[in-house]
Amino acid sequence: MSNKKIITSFLLLLVILSSISAYGNQNNGYGQNQGGQVYQLYDDMQVNHQQEIGSYPVEELSQEEIDGLLLMREEEKLARDVYLELYDIWGQQIFLNIANSESTHTNAVKLLLDKYNLTDPVNNDTRGAFTNQDLAELYNVLVEKGSVSLLDALIVGATVEDLDINDLKKLNEISDNQDITAVYNNLEKGSRNHLRSFTRVIEQNGGIYEPQYISESEYNEIISSEMETGIGYSTNPTAQTGQSNSYYSSSNNDSKNVFERMWQGFMNWFR
Repeated sequence: MSNKKIITSFLLLLVILSSISAYGNQNNGYGQNQGGQVYQLYDDMQVNHQQEIGSYPVEELSQEEIDGLLLMREEEKLARDVYLELYDIWGQQIFLNIANSESTHTNAVKLLLDKYNLTDPVNNDTRGAFTNQDLAELYNVLVEKGSVSLLDALIVGATVEDLDINDLKKLNEISDNQDITAVYNNLEKGSRNHLRSFTRVIEQNGGIYEPQYISESEYNEIISSEMETGIGYSTNPTAQTGQSNSYYSSSNNDSKNVFERMWQGFMNWFR
């Protein structure tokens, strides 16, 4: 065999191995690189919220359920707006990635408002604009605190998710509509994963987060457990327990077949 063919074969092998590694990390749904640090992020932006919400019947709403939807529409917007502001200040990818997820969350609540013909409190989608004045004030407080240092900004991120989890749990207790429960479950799963992400990066930066809204025991249980995958709407038990759903299984099988064919082709060419 010529030296040229040996060198070419070696380069092809490196390409195949690199592709396998990159594809495997992609299918985890997390493992984002943050300035040389790896943090985990649950990506629920693949969920078709409109289709899933539409699969549930229209049920009568209580005033408490209405108030809860109005609050969560703006609270998820609060998270998005704060993270976008902190991204502009610090340029850290974790804020932008989670802001994109929060945008998905607030839009999911908007779909519920539309389904039940409720007036959207977000009449101005400008960053920092809120109908709820408590959230408007909280936005200013969080951004001011997050402007002090990167560590403070990361702690602000964990605080927002801490608040989100606490409020979603309370609202879920007073909501019995199937579609609202499904959305809240999905949002809470995302917030738990975001809290895990922020906590790990806080610790990588030498800090410690102390929960402000949920109990310390609940916080410790969340951060000591693995990232949750699967789609929160699904009635499939594997999705509800946080195991990989068919989307991931199918992707993994497809990638395995692709790389098996690549390897076999490489070996045939090498011979």
